Amino acid sequence: MSSTKKPSNIRQGFKTGEHIVYPSHGVGRIMAIEEQEVAGFKLELFVINFEKDKMTLRVPVPKIASVGMRKLSEPTVLKKALETLKGRARVKRTMWSRRAQEYEAKINSGDLVAISEVVRDLYRSDAQPEQSYSERQLYEAALDRMARELGAVENLTETEAVKMIETNLLKGPRRLGKGETDADLADGTDAADAETETEEAAA
Repeated sequence: MSSTKKPSNIRQGFKTGEHIVYPSHGVGRIMAIEEQEVAGFKLELFVINFEKDKMTLRVPVPKIASVGMRKLSEPTVLKKALETLKGRARVKRTMWSRRAQEYEAKINSGDLVAISEVVRDLYRSDAQPEQSYSERQLYEAALDRMARELGAVENLTETEAVKMIETNLLKGPRRLGKGETDADLADGTDAADAETETEEAAA
């Protein structure tokens, strides 16, 4: 298979060597731009490596908009995501299976602020009751996504990024204590929280 050299290593504003966010996989790095011939048509592909998952993805250049691939978040978005962590956990009174689907959709949206909401809502401090296995899994998935992007933007190790996230979580208002349930916390939501939930529902 012959490949013709292109004068530039930039396509659609993305260049080789840079970190990007792919919604369903998180932070990856563009390793190369390849040209392949498929059914007589030449197709350019981004070769994206997800180091932590030991996975390489080939994405056709024209498809990056439809798959939602984006650049790393700007500092303003990062700041908003970290501020979100300090907010009051918002737990809706719906069945866990329904909430789990909503959390999963937020994690796979690639939206850093939405991911930070999942981290905030599922966070438990040492003094709080244990999470269920599925809650813990979703929390860790959201934390991992957020830490990897924070680390890539701020040039931190993943451990440092997790520490920064946890520091912000601990600045939040009252967390669930022993003997309290999600419902108790939901009772404590104020008007501002209710507005946000309505906005989220409308989004």
